[in-house]
Amino acid sequence: MENNIYPIFSKMQSRREKEAFLGQRGLTLWFTGLSGSGKSTVAVALEKALSEKGIFCRIIDGDNVRCGLNAGLGFSPQDRKENIRRVAEVCRLFTQTGIVTLATFISPTRELRDMARDIIGAEDFMEIFVSTPIEECEKRDVKGLYAKARRGEIKEFTGISAPFEAPEAPDVDTDTSRLSVEECVDRILDAAFPRIRL
Repeated sequence: MENNIYPIFSKMQSRREKEAFLGQRGLTLWFTGLSGSGKSTVAVALEKALSEKGIFCRIIDGDNVRCGLNAGLGFSPQDRKENIRRVAEVCRLFTQTGIVTLATFISPTRELRDMARDIIGAEDFMEIFVSTPIEECEKRDVKGLYAKARRGEIKEFTGISAPFEAPEAPDVDTDTSRLSVEECVDRILDAAFPRIRL
């Protein structure tokens, strides 16, 4: 089968041409944190702030991907890994087109996040740790998942019956229990904008 694959990368417009057209550099901002930590909320606010600065960007959210691209995947360790692998490949394509990509995924282990960084490329990857403590996430329980996990209705739930490995040296650390959404956005913009603007 692979003998019939003929990539046309060399014939396509280059990344430099795409970025020059958009007037920006491609970058993936990879949001990691517990369910309910505020990843999607901060990403939505960041998307608006970037757009107001003339930056073309796209959110790739864990729940949305599970309804489409990765609808056939479950939550076994193998399926979780494949979920992140596919998402990272999509982020790489977007980033190499000059698009600033905001990826919001629990991605609970360093191994998964390292795999995503390797696929996307370290120079194109920023790790955003939304470090909101589990006590606050569980209080919010916006999807009712913590309550189900406590009752044993959800197996291998990150933070309850499955571990979350906090990043050791994230590019940005934001805690939505201590910082407002606007403060989180400002902190991320300060770190990311110099890498985005041509």
